[in-house]
Amino acid sequence: MALPKGTTMHFTSEQRLDDAVLEREFTLGEIPGILWTPASASAPAPLILLSPPPLGLRKTYPRLVARARHAAADGFATATIELPGSGDRPHWPGAEQARADLRRAMEAGEPVSDEIIDALILPLVDKSVPEWQAALDALLPLPEIGGPVGYSGGVISIGTRLAVVEPRISAAVLFAGSFVPRAMFEEARQVTIPLHLLLQWDDEGNDRQAALDLFDAFGSKEKTLHANMGGHTGVPQSAGDEAGRFLARHLK
Repeated sequence: MALPKGTTMHFTSEQRLDDAVLEREFTLGEIPGILWTPASASAPAPLILLSPPPLGLRKTYPRLVARARHAAADGFATATIELPGSGDRPHWPGAEQARADLRRAMEAGEPVSDEIIDALILPLVDKSVPEWQAALDALLPLPEIGGPVGYSGGVISIGTRLAVVEPRISAAVLFAGSFVPRAMFEEARQVTIPLHLLLQWDDEGNDRQAALDLFDAFGSKEKTLHANMGGHTGVPQSAGDEAGRFLARHLK
């Protein structure tokens, strides 16, 4: 469901980080978010949307601000918003039940059913994508922001849907670390923008084969799979650097 027409962005705080990055917190309606811009930029900066994991912006802030600082050093502005059901945003019963069912299946060593994956991911995609589009509506008119726009992060199904429906996004870095509903494979075939997929080979919470199958399904003529040994949180800095170079090639 789209946000109400006329939803406005309000900046609520501002600070300059040590490396001359300007950080501003904002609200988009009731949705919290953060915008980082290079403080010394002399021209509007291309924008990268940093999609967080569904753990809350407070918990993931150290990772997000590190990525924002690297992007600012390359001349990019970055922005993130709190995902539905995360942080201080209202939770919804269906998601809570799906997470409980997921925990039970994984603790019992059982396969995670399509029904659990659909209940966990599809409502999140349906709620998140219009919010990201509303964020773009509010961010792009700012004088310090210019095009083009890139996307970086997970949940991978959110990035997949955005790549299909949002023409303002020119390239995307997708993190293969979340369950993928079967319905997303058909959407993946409609993706045409350049893609860079990061995969942790030993990610204990990710179905590796499903991630490989999704990469194969993407319809993009330019797509790269960057796989590394290690678990979910073990992405090496070199992989992040390569993803940054990918976005720089396509957004500058």
